[in-house]
Amino acid sequence: MIIDEARRVIRVEAEALAAMADRIDASFQRAVELILNATGRVVVSGMGKSGLIGQKIASTMASTGTPALFLHPAEGIHGDLGMIMKGDVVIAISNSGETDELLRILPVIKRLGAHLIGMSGKPGSTLARTSDVFLDVSVKEEACPLGLAPTASTTATLAMGDALAVALLVQRGFKAEDFAMFHPGGALGRKLFLRVEDLMHGGKDIPLVTEETLMKDALFVISAKRLGVTGVTGASGELRGVITDGDLRRALEKGTDIFGQKAGTMMKLNPRRIKRHELAAAALQVMEQYSITSLFVFDDDQSLIPCGIVHLHDILRAGIA
Repeated sequence: MIIDEARRVIRVEAEALAAMADRIDASFQRAVELILNATGRVVVSGMGKSGLIGQKIASTMASTGTPALFLHPAEGIHGDLGMIMKGDVVIAISNSGETDELLRILPVIKRLGAHLIGMSGKPGSTLARTSDVFLDVSVKEEACPLGLAPTASTTATLAMGDALAVALLVQRGFKAEDFAMFHPGGALGRKLFLRVEDLMHGGKDIPLVTEETLMKDALFVISAKRLGVTGVTGASGELRGVITDGDLRRALEKGTDIFGQKAGTMMKLNPRRIKRHELAAAALQVMEQYSITSLFVFDDDQSLIPCGIVHLHDILRAGIA
């Protein structure tokens, strides 16, 4: 019974979304164009459950390149309408389209020179008639068996807000780097914002030996730099190869006398590399793809001399995974 009821709720809401998708028309395009051409911000307003959905819509827009804020209509009629300026676009949300607190601020919105996008489940409502653009978020039925608690209707409104935010994101050419700018904190921000150069070891901390370096000295560099690897350079300082502590361990297990050899004879050619300006997450992806723990870092694709090295532990310590 419990499982059946849960499945029924999800099906009702899924059907409501599918039906709304079929109703998307020129009104939606006009709403997007109205926001894109606005000289101000988006101000989202709604009471109760509609207000909670409105807060999420404003937050999503703000984080994806559309300046937006939420205005509580009850606070608006007591002074907060000063948040609205000429050139703003107000998205007013009311399932009935007759919410008193919301209707009371509509004339002021018009007088202030802001445009109005209405979201309602009632196409013939006051909100629908007053709006410059109306978006129909009506549903056939609520998932609530009593038909009282906003369920399918709030899901539909939320989805319409997401559709607006994503359409605006695409039209603005919003990129992952832009998204990172608005999310500098937390794991998401670190993944999108931190670059290889922020985590790499540079200067004297780069483990490097020449092709002529004896392996006993190369082993000392690997140990001293504590990165489990050393790069091997040519006569001009260009990176020619790499030797890892794993390479040494496997050679010793085979009984190879490594200590009398030179680094140039032990190195693996053409080591993996990454540019300093790439995202640290991209470096992690390369490491996982090739089962390695370090990447030598270069200024650009043409550079032959490494400017740094980044280790798997540096990336993991930064919270990128």
